[in-house]
Amino acid sequence: MSNVFVEARPKGKAEGQPITDFVVEDHADHVLATFKTQKEAIDWAKRNGHSPHVARVRHLNDKKKPDQWRLV
Repeated sequence: MSNVFVEARPKGKAEGQPITDFVVEDHADHVLATFKTQKEAIDWAKRNGHSPHVARVRHLNDKKKPDQWRLV
């Protein structure tokens, strides 16, 4: 199982701006799929044999720092 990361878009959005979608990315920031909800993104990742991770804090999302992510 490969680790993937579920992130909200747009990245770096200003406080109060809505989230437009969620993406599933690999460790190299390649977008594998896009979804309207975080749950859809997580479910897709699990169905496709990945281990989905989400950021513990939205603006802290450095994939090289595992303590910023949690497995779902």
